[in-house]
Amino acid sequence: MLTVKDLQDLHGKKVYVRVDFNVPHKGEVISDDNRIRAAIPTIADLLKKGARVILMSHLGKVDWKKLKKGEKTQEDIDGQMKKNDLSIAVSPLKAHLEAALGHEVNVSFSKENRGEGLAKAVAALKDGDVLLAQNTRYLPGEEKNDPELSKEWASLVDVFVMDAFGSAHRAHASTYGVPECLKAEGKPVACGYLVQNEVEKLMRCVEVKDEDRPYVAILGGLKVTDKIQVIDTLLKKCDYIIIGGAMSYTFKKAQGEEIGSSFLDEGALDYAKKCLEEAHGRIILPVDAVVTDSFEPVEGRLIKVIEGNIPEGVEGVDIGPKSAKKFAEIIAKAKMVFWNGPMGVFEQAEFQEGTKAVCEAIRDLSGKAFTVCGGGDSASAVKQFGYKADFSHVSTGGGASLEMIQNDGHLPGVDILK
Repeated sequence: MLTVKDLQDLHGKKVYVRVDFNVPHKGEVISDDNRIRAAIPTIADLLKKGARVILMSHLGKVDWKKLKKGEKTQEDIDGQMKKNDLSIAVSPLKAHLEAALGHEVNVSFSKENRGEGLAKAVAALKDGDVLLAQNTRYLPGEEKNDPELSKEWASLVDVFVMDAFGSAHRAHASTYGVPECLKAEGKPVACGYLVQNEVEKLMRCVEVKDEDRPYVAILGGLKVTDKIQVIDTLLKKCDYIIIGGAMSYTFKKAQGEEIGSSFLDEGALDYAKKCLEEAHGRIILPVDAVVTDSFEPVEGRLIKVIEGNIPEGVEGVDIGPKSAKKFAEIIAKAKMVFWNGPMGVFEQAEFQEGTKAVCEAIRDLSGKAFTVCGGGDSASAVKQFGYKADFSHVSTGGGASLEMIQNDGHLPGVDILK
């Protein structure tokens, strides 16, 4: 697989870079531009080599099913994006990109992402210029990997660079179709520095070596059904799988415990029971839980710790202190850790302690084990609580990192580069 480093003299070359600028924002106010800054090493290196860089990214979603047939005009889409607080799509990102690159770099924005408008904007680029194009998901063919859209985008450029790991598990036109077209024409496709780093780090969790054992996986989140494949894969690779978060209550119900009003993924009960039987003690579940009678932070709500069965009328919202101690003891033995999914409703201060306890246990492994946070809510928690620097790697793609683990290192947006 080619990397950006392998791409040499790019003077006069138009380089399509698929970035992940799907940043958290409210309207035009961006609360965190880390994803923009994470792409700067790749963009800066391409510019240094004289490239004319075209950046493509999605931002939010367009619900095409809600748009009436025959009314999918740009005006309709703009209206929906504004209604969903995803307005103007990519244009507010331009200022953040300019600041991250340095204002000496000429950055332009194209409100068109296909057709004559985009073609003119690309043709106007000079060596060392950057063009930021409109949201790829403004086009219905993007998520369908429409071959005509892929060909059109590919026809505008000479080189493709994939640097959007968070979208690498999706075979969309911008992540898969374009590099597929360029490869067929004998043109270079490569991974950017961000994707290269993600693949190198996560492959260590896929191709497990003896020196990385005991290997401990920590899984949280809501539905067991969302993680069946990754659980199956990790059971073959890991020495222990710690399960917390809402999904733990489905496993506890499967082993005969009462879970009160806690979330139950009823369709996964048989699977959970089968897993527990086949794991032979390698699946570790909470032994106590923080429960509440109100998920909403209302005055006077009940919050207490319960061991064993949870009565009706209350629901589990975090692991309890005994569970945190039990989990920490297992984590302390690990030589490698993969974590995806918080232990509770960490967004509320009362239910953060379980997730913090996992962060602290991993912090105590610093320098003694290889530790990976698999993106998503876990990465948000790690950053929020100030533990990011204590991990060997914090992934930029929650869904992508999970799929890479469960698919033994394969992702559409990475495999197409090989």
